[in-house]
Amino acid sequence: MATIPLIQEQQQPENAQTDLHLSLRQPPQTTQCVVVPTPRRNRRNPRQILRQGKAPTITPPFRWATDHRATVFSVKHLTEAGINVISGDVQCKRCNRKFQIEYDLKAKFFEVSNYVKENKYSWKERAPDTWMSPVLPKCQFCDQENCVKPVIADKKRAINWLFLLLGQMVGCCSLAQLKYFCKHTRNHRTGAKDRVLFLTYLGLCKQLDPNGPYERS
Repeated sequence: MATIPLIQEQQQPENAQTDLHLSLRQPPQTTQCVVVPTPRRNRRNPRQILRQGKAPTITPPFRWATDHRATVFSVKHLTEAGINVISGDVQCKRCNRKFQIEYDLKAKFFEVSNYVKENKYSWKERAPDTWMSPVLPKCQFCDQENCVKPVIADKKRAINWLFLLLGQMVGCCSLAQLKYFCKHTRNHRTGAKDRVLFLTYLGLCKQLDPNGPYERS
């Protein structure tokens, strides 16, 4: 009768058994990726920040202007100071002669403010055509009608805003000049020119009459 040989268990080396026990007791280590959140930066309002090197105040370019950019005194302040006439430089587009025009402060502001009060809501925050394409004064030299344009300073801080308002010639300013006004008077300054011009008129009226109904809505 054939003899079936017994299969002997193979002896595992001592080091192999030790490694087996260790592998059973210790789970494999995994490397975790810790994401550190990036700190959020506080977004600053560009309207409230001047460029580096810009002084917060300026030398007033006119007696009726304050030492803040694009800001004039109220009618009350000006009349109490004896300032009742506002003047500005103009130039004829036909004969190129330059001269000055004077406006009565109270009378001309009364015209502008009444126009705003009566029509503000119907404009839907857009300047009317009479402001977008203002009727210009008559030249005192060549008698040409609708021919005298205001002389607007190259430096935006030296623009004669009050004179432009009283003559309803703010629309002669460029879009960049109107945005400058809105920037320094904390007004929204994006959009088409008719929108920015509307806000400029309301802002100027509010400066002259702080208690008047010159809010956007």
